[in-house]
Amino acid sequence: MPSLSNPLGFRRWAAGVCLIVAPLLYIAGAVVDPALRQGGDTTGVYGRYPEQVSVSASLLHWSWVLMIPGIIGMIHLIRHRGVVFGHLAGGLALLGVVNFSGLMLGDFFYSRLERALPPAQGEMLAEQAFADPGATFGFQIPGFLGLLGLFLLGLALAYAGHGPWWAPFAIIAGVFGTLVFPIGTAVGGLLYLAGSGVIGLRMLRMTDAEWAGREAGQPVAAGVPSGNRATTR
Repeated sequence: MPSLSNPLGFRRWAAGVCLIVAPLLYIAGAVVDPALRQGGDTTGVYGRYPEQVSVSASLLHWSWVLMIPGIIGMIHLIRHRGVVFGHLAGGLALLGVVNFSGLMLGDFFYSRLERALPPAQGEMLAEQAFADPGATFGFQIPGFLGLLGLFLLGLALAYAGHGPWWAPFAIIAGVFGTLVFPIGTAVGGLLYLAGSGVIGLRMLRMTDAEWAGREAGQPVAAGVPSGNRATTR
């Protein structure tokens, strides 16, 4: 791990590690989710297993949060080709993962309502809350648009020469596939980890000069004296 005082190395390391850890937390959150494991009619499941819901929602929340440094790192690498497209796609992706993170709070409300009320009534109230236009247009739709942004950002990164073309396809297929337990969780989880992880590993293997976008032989160190001297005469 680079020193905290090393702006190039630490930021590169943080972005790369987050792109590897985020899908691992996402997979773990899906595995712990009792409703995903049961499938079919899940009425009352969250009320029966509040501890599992708490762990699952927290893991999923942090899986989206940790994508933020990774996305910023991906945007950083798009410098010479597709810059405007990369900025737009990256901004959309950032807005999306932030909204998905917020939506994870809903699992706690489902769990509490299904315990405080008859399970069917508690589930109905929670679903009515999520059907509110503010929840739909303020959180859910931006969240899914963010996944589109993440996909487009992956394509922009590949166009810039810093990622494989298959990575964004694997990430999106993995995000949705992981939610289909158990086969989809295994296959989708591996796809998500492969797509995001390969980009993260490339960041970790870069030199600080490559991360900074400097040509070979160009100095990396910051704060080199310019040779200009202040004078009072």
